[in-house]
Formats: sequence, structure tokens, C-alpha cells
Amino acid sequence: MAYSIKKEEVIKYEPNELRNFRLFTHEYIDNLNFTFKPAHFLSNAEEYIKVASELFKKAGWAGDGEIELIWVPPFMLFEFTSNEDAFGIVIWHVKQEEDGISWLLSPKRLPLDQ
Repeated sequence: MAYSIKKEEVIKYEPNELRNFRLFTHEYIDNLNFTFKPAHFLSNAEEYIKVASELFKKAGWAGDGEIELIWVPPFMLFEFTSNEDAFGIVIWHVKQEEDGISWLLSPKRLPLDQ
């Protein structure tokens, strides 16, 4: 039997903690087959989406597109700072429809976040 952490254990922080995440953009994330709806992992997903939306808009996001999650495996991280890093991280993502720019919120620095 394959092991995976439970969906309700993926996000272990409160919505307002998204304000401490790194916000950046990237051109272009075109394979959205591996994005996930926050409601599949959080019973109060709308609270998180509200904060993420506010942060994205403040940075210049036009407000179009659907906010979703992307899992980043641990081998893509620059450094491990806790045992929880062994599970990878979840990035909040929205692909802006008007120009295809992806807006991202990450709890950790990533190679594309220079």
C-alpha cells in the first residue's frame, strides 16, 4: 500500500499566515493538470482564498483566473528548515487569464523566485 499524508494535513497554517509567504510571478505555467482546488484540502478554503486574492490583487493581479494549489516536492527546495519540509510545500497559484502570467505565494524560496 502506498503511503501519502492525509489531505487535511497538507496545510497546517492559518489563512493570515499567507501574508508571510513570498509572492512572485512566473511566465508561463501552462500545464494546469497538476493544480488542485483548495476546498479538496481545507474545510474553510474560502478564508484562505480571500487572503490569497487580496495579496495577489495588491501586487497587480487583474483578478481573473481561479486560485488553486500546486505541490512542490522536497527535492525542489533550496534548503530544509524543518522535518515537515520532507513532505514538500504547497504553493498558492492563479493563472491570470488576460496574459497568462502566473501569480504565486510560496512559504519558501524557490529557484524561480530570484
